[in-house]
Amino acid sequence: MKTIEVDEELYRYIASHTQHIGENASVILRRLLGFDVSQSHIPLSVTVSNIAAEVKKNKSVSSYDAASVMHDLLLSNDYATKSKAIDRFMLILSTLYNLNKSAFVAATEATHGRTRIYFASNKQTLLASGKQTKPRLIPDTPYWVITNTNTNRKRNMIEQIMQDMKFPVELVEKVCGTI
Repeated sequence: MKTIEVDEELYRYIASHTQHIGENASVILRRLLGFDVSQSHIPLSVTVSNIAAEVKKNKSVSSYDAASVMHDLLLSNDYATKSKAIDRFMLILSTLYNLNKSAFVAATEATHGRTRIYFASNKQTLLASGKQTKPRLIPDTPYWVITNTNTNRKRNMIEQIMQDMKFPVELVEKVCGTI
């Protein structure tokens, strides 16, 4: 597979024509240019590990870059192969943390239920906040999240965190729609 660089406007145009999770840029371009989409057997080059490496390499990530990383995550094979909502939820949380640790911490501290704490730096805090919370460690972070919530609650948690982290509304809706 060849790699090309495109400017921001072209990237957004291509990304805006995504029809389903996991669709790669080659398929989108083939469709837009009228080529046979079934001819494309090129594997997706963006993986979660590539995204994580990019985030770690650039400690301070601009809001555009953060949005771009989140969009790339949605298009990645790693994300597309996650069949369970909980796995997609955990991957999104991990990516958000690695994009901007301080904003993630502030957003999670503001995200809680009426009687439950959703996020904590240790398992015991979550266990003490309610029965059957089923805390899990968010991958590649020092934070824990309760997982004994329905999918809609998980979407609401991601929505609130992403809004607090100042992501574009359209992207927040797109990410939440994939959980």
